[in-house]
Amino acid sequence: MRPFFIFSAALLVASLAAAAEPTQQSASVSTPTYYLFSYFKGNGEDGLHLAYSRDGLKWTALRNDRSFLKPEVGKRLMRDPSICRGPDGTFHMVWTTGWGDQGIGMAHSKDLIHWSKQEWLPVMKHEPKALNCWAPEIFYDASTQQYLIFWATTIPGRFPETDNTGDSGSGGRCNHRIYVTTTKDFQQYSKTKLFYDDGFNVIDAAIAKEGDQYLMFLKDETKLPEAKKHICVARSNRAEGPYGHASKPISPNWVEGPTALRVGSAWIVYFDQYTRGCYGAVRSTDLENWEDVSEQLTMPTGIRHGTAFVAPENIVRGLLADDGSP
Repeated sequence: MRPFFIFSAALLVASLAAAAEPTQQSASVSTPTYYLFSYFKGNGEDGLHLAYSRDGLKWTALRNDRSFLKPEVGKRLMRDPSICRGPDGTFHMVWTTGWGDQGIGMAHSKDLIHWSKQEWLPVMKHEPKALNCWAPEIFYDASTQQYLIFWATTIPGRFPETDNTGDSGSGGRCNHRIYVTTTKDFQQYSKTKLFYDDGFNVIDAAIAKEGDQYLMFLKDETKLPEAKKHICVARSNRAEGPYGHASKPISPNWVEGPTALRVGSAWIVYFDQYTRGCYGAVRSTDLENWEDVSEQLTMPTGIRHGTAFVAPENIVRGLLADDGSP
């Protein structure tokens, strides 16, 4: 486990004011932005955790690493929390509510401290054989003014050619594909449909936009006959796809939960090295050649699969000032 240093909220607030001009997420961003990381710990029993960074490499847990939101729906877990910010400034979060649930969790917040009532979205209830809904992600597509919500599900027998390539589960071997639903208002949702199938067992998809391209970072979940368990990239000219074939691996094997952040001229892709008990990351300026920067990372102790995203200065200041009091 890499070292984790705890700083006081006052010192971090002071560092915000004293810091130099912050790194921008992209050339189109002209106002200061700061980096946040949503994550869970343990099995997700205590809910949402948040960390803060100015450079994308040194991350410090907020609220002394106490939970910001306790899980209340599904099987009462809050794993793999994914957060995105809409054009009106509202943050939207989805998460895994249980290992075998046929739905996912949803909540909304203006400040990441006060949250709406949690909802459970039964996105795979129409598939009675569906074993799970894992690691949902949410992405705002400005071109269509809608949100994409996507996740991994195994439906036994649906893709027989790869039925024997995954880990053993309660309903047989896992054989995931990525599914998606869309919404403009979080009231009406499109019919769930298959989102990504490149002929292999896949989980943990995450989308980022670079220029006129959409990048889907995903995990090849193949275990047999030879374990892969690494991160790849697929590309499209539309957020809704179709996405092309997965690239060669950009990470080591036995990692999961990719999330991408633009920091200056480079992209950093973070991943949970779950068999090693620590986080890792790779960095690229051309999205073709990737440098391992894992040794430069400082992450909160026990951090698990989450999402890196940008947030305005006033949001970060509010989080730094919050101690969790009612």
